[in-house]
Amino acid sequence: MEIFFQTWPWYVSGFIIGMVMLLLTYFGKSFGMSSNLQSLCSMTGLGKRFEYFNFDWKGNIWNYVVVLGAMAGGFVAVHFMGDPENVTINPKTIAQLSQMGIDAPNGHLMPQALFGEQIWQSPKSILILLGGGVLIGFGTRYAGGCTSGHAISGLSNLQLPSLKAVIAFFIGGLIMSHFLLPLFF
Repeated sequence: MEIFFQTWPWYVSGFIIGMVMLLLTYFGKSFGMSSNLQSLCSMTGLGKRFEYFNFDWKGNIWNYVVVLGAMAGGFVAVHFMGDPENVTINPKTIAQLSQMGIDAPNGHLMPQALFGEQIWQSPKSILILLGGGVLIGFGTRYAGGCTSGHAISGLSNLQLPSLKAVIAFFIGGLIMSHFLLPLFF
């Protein structure tokens, strides 16, 4: 029973994700979280005003179970299984963050300077979060899916557009980490 209450190695998690992808392919489904937002908009009746949302959303109900499972799993992992002390961060990363004035997480899974309650007191932090959210939303729509949909589902289905999207996500992440983040902080 103890194996369920510790961090799993990548090869176990990866194998399970691969098996889920095989099952989804077998049943003719494709995985992706961002498509749920489109379905939610369709469910609320926006299809009457916007053609993009005019489709039968009931065929995607199975994907809501995935979303609920991800939310429930995250809650259980953080509140009952998570041990932030087990998280090891590369010393180089800690040094780079400290140069930007961001302390190491120290007992948290994320740096408090970026994700703590005090961010709501800083207009700069609020603007960064809002801007990032808009860019993520635009990018998800423009790329035809989110990182998980393209990287997990698209690549496993050998879709060339997903390969291009994953390469673009990776390059964007490198640009953000090495050039833009230091400018913001």
